[in-house]
Amino acid sequence: MLIAAIFCALLAMICINVPIAVSLAMCGVIGLLVTEGAGSLVTIALDMYDGSTKFSLIAIPMFVLAGAIMNAGGITDRLINFVSAIIGFIRGGLAMVNIGVSLFFAEISGSAVADVAAMGSILIPQMKKRGYSKEFSAAVTSSSASLAIIIPPSIPMILYAASANTSVEQLFVAGVVPGLLGAAGLMGVAYAFAKRYDYPVEEAFNLPRIRETFKDAMPAFALPVIILGGIFGGFVTATEAAGLAVFAALVVSAWYRNLNLAHLRRAMLDGGIQTAVVMLLVAASVLMGGFLTRAQIPQQLAEGILSVTAQQWAILLILNFFFLIIGFFLHSAAAIILVVPIVIPLISAAGIDPVHFGLVVTLNLAIGQQTPPVASVLITSCSVARANIWAVSKVNIWFVSVLLAVLMLCTYVPTVPMFLVEYFYR
Repeated sequence: MLIAAIFCALLAMICINVPIAVSLAMCGVIGLLVTEGAGSLVTIALDMYDGSTKFSLIAIPMFVLAGAIMNAGGITDRLINFVSAIIGFIRGGLAMVNIGVSLFFAEISGSAVADVAAMGSILIPQMKKRGYSKEFSAAVTSSSASLAIIIPPSIPMILYAASANTSVEQLFVAGVVPGLLGAAGLMGVAYAFAKRYDYPVEEAFNLPRIRETFKDAMPAFALPVIILGGIFGGFVTATEAAGLAVFAALVVSAWYRNLNLAHLRRAMLDGGIQTAVVMLLVAASVLMGGFLTRAQIPQQLAEGILSVTAQQWAILLILNFFFLIIGFFLHSAAAIILVVPIVIPLISAAGIDPVHFGLVVTLNLAIGQQTPPVASVLITSCSVARANIWAVSKVNIWFVSVLLAVLMLCTYVPTVPMFLVEYFYR
């Protein structure tokens, strides 16, 4: 009875716009107070501090900062020029440039909101100027930005690894193939729209132009080499790679000699606010997690579902549906912090690989970023494009269907995401 009351109170506070971190902390404190008395609250400040200062979480602000430096230092513009030279000759090429640059930017920032804010402000006005509808421009920018939480490094993957006590490096490796498949699928949908609505070709194929833009963008290519090469090669941890990414982004920006300090300052402030929100969620989740663990809710959930079915495919289907629904209403960080500790005992009991499940969770939440009412990434893209969210959603459903297809493939053909993990780590 108490558990039901606690969760009803949590949902009620979220619905009336109480910050999720505050809601989690209040419900956790009430639960501990009722079940164990006031003595259980003596150490809550220390517990919250310890929970939010895990070494792996340091990677979050570092990757956000690396993305801000990359955008302020002129690196993004050079990447756009290079990708445009490669695929600009295809009909609807600017939409594919949008997807291709998002794929690269995802390897630096790990944040879909940062991706759509950085790329959208540059590419959406250009797409509208060239005859693309604002709804299509917003949809392709929003959906491609969600690659940022599938392609490594990924902030939700870092949070999942911390919540599930699993390897963030292995999660990063598992995200490579699904991210590339997602990008290919999004480009296919963009090409179909371009053919149907006769969107323009950007420029003729020109080999000297490709060589010129490649040479100009070459220093920028050092960034993913440092991050992914260091992690995959076992030279650095994900947290250390985040620090290297910041250093490398500063060096490359200095090489180009056009670092926009005002833009960088604003981006750093935004990144700091975003990081603070995540850390508050992490700290607050410690209290709720302590209450749930002592009440043995995760164990009861595992026993309840396993009493209905012990088949892995059925359990994954139930959890996929659950996380898709959760993604409609919660930010990805909040969903991971709130739900993952509850379902991990079920995953362990069912014999499901926690790295595989982490990728499934990440894909579900990438879809959640595109589905109202919360839809944080979609709303950001619509704001930049000045487009109606429901009109954009009608277009975006075709791009979301690609992400759903990748989700189903990775859920039920685990070899797709896991063969690189097996190769590098097992």
